[in-house]
Amino acid sequence: MTDAMIWRRSIAMTLGVMTMTGLAGGCVNVSAPDKPIVINLNINVKQEVVYRLDGEAKTTIQANPGIF
Repeated sequence: MTDAMIWRRSIAMTLGVMTMTGLAGGCVNVSAPDKPIVINLNINVKQEVVYRLDGEAKTTIQANPGIF
């Protein structure tokens, strides 16, 4: 199919839908809802802290546990 053929088919389908809507007396009403829209999001945040302690600092802390 060429681009022109696809375009013509698209126009024909659009006109067909418009005609069917017109024959059915279709009227579409769009209105805002009475109540606000509520979106419930369950979010789970997990944080992992990784630390590495210098060997000398580790021995100092173990030798003096009351400093912290």
